[in-house]
Amino acid sequence: MKRNIAIIAGGYSSEHDVSLRSAKGIMSFIDKDRYNAFLLDIEKHEWNVVCGQDRYPVDKNDLSFTDGNGEKTRFDFAYITIHGDPGENGKLEGYLDMLGIPYSCCGVFAGSLTFNKFACNNYLKSFGIRTAESICLRRGQHISDKDVITNIELPCFVKPNLGGSSFGVTKVKTPAEIQPAIEKAFHESDEVMIEAFMKGTEVTCGCYKTKSKSVVLPITEVVTENEFFDYNAKYNGQVQEITPARISQDLTDRIQKITSLIYDIIGCSGIIRVDYIISDDGKINLLEVNTTPGMTETSFIPQQVKAAGLAMSEVITDIIEDKIS
Repeated sequence: MKRNIAIIAGGYSSEHDVSLRSAKGIMSFIDKDRYNAFLLDIEKHEWNVVCGQDRYPVDKNDLSFTDGNGEKTRFDFAYITIHGDPGENGKLEGYLDMLGIPYSCCGVFAGSLTFNKFACNNYLKSFGIRTAESICLRRGQHISDKDVITNIELPCFVKPNLGGSSFGVTKVKTPAEIQPAIEKAFHESDEVMIEAFMKGTEVTCGCYKTKSKSVVLPITEVVTENEFFDYNAKYNGQVQEITPARISQDLTDRIQKITSLIYDIIGCSGIIRVDYIISDDGKINLLEVNTTPGMTETSFIPQQVKAAGLAMSEVITDIIEDKIS
């Protein structure tokens, strides 16, 4: 009998539509001979299973739905591909834990930690992982331009501390840009991170582990003409993504080793992607950890899986079967 898989997408943040693109990717990758896949679109005030033109309300008591013929469907597994609240920060994972439904990604602690960029980077710094200097502001707090310049220096990045897809991110070059950038970031999150600029080559590395295997994927080099890897670079093609990255084998080995180490330190599960800056002197600096990375056909993870000689359908099956076997 085929197992019923809920591909949970959408969410409550600005990344709702980006998440639906990832869900479309997962839907195309998943083994249809093995699983019945359903798209579950989460919005703030309603959760629906989408079947073609029909939308059926989700019963949150057991994460089930009843179709137009009165047939009730329950799910054996949830593949979470929400970028942002509530799927990337541990909330949805806690709900699924209480229902006893296995899912694809990190648990509550790992999800909530990695979603908070400031907390995650400082946590990993205690294990010897190199990160940029940063300051965290919570709503209602203020910092002067002088303190930013003194402690972080310019240029710097001002970004939502709890968010992704580069929404609300500004590369600040002058003192006059500091306060508007902070205000912009607060539109996306109740916390704002001010982070020192790190000059160098941006790369990203995917990784997943199951009970029987540990897979660290080839590294992708990110090259963009934009000021940074912003929304247009990520989703509108204003970027060159080179897999494998044009770096030495020694650097490749070190980055893959660090990625695997981060996976274990945090206690990750499913597929993660870790972003880095390689400084001109060859030092490896952490940017952030993504526990529900983009999964469109052109996203980093599918690129890296292909470069590794693997098939996305096999990877997705590995992750599902690891949790439900």
